[in-house]
Amino acid sequence: MSQIRNLVQLVLLGVLLLLPGRPVMAAPGLCVGPVCGDEITRSAKHHFQLRLRLNDQLGHHERITVDCRDESLSPSQGLIERGYARALARKACRLAEGSS
Repeated sequence: MSQIRNLVQLVLLGVLLLLPGRPVMAAPGLCVGPVCGDEITRSAKHHFQLRLRLNDQLGHHERITVDCRDESLSPSQGLIERGYARALARKACRLAEGSS
């Protein structure tokens, strides 16, 4: 049964690769509004901290650290709007909490 499923998946992948159209792009990661975050990692020293790389639609890039206990961001000011950055950090913390 699993061999048939694998064969069907390979055939579908082959068909998708042969179809003309836009190239497939990788997902940008986690997004909230105009701000997306990727390269989300847990701090090795403090398990309650996450490091994120943020970018927005204006082309700004920034690395932040979020303390998931109180949702504080470091640095507290930056090029990327902090309301969206906080919402994204909150979402990342919830997802990280569920995976540990």
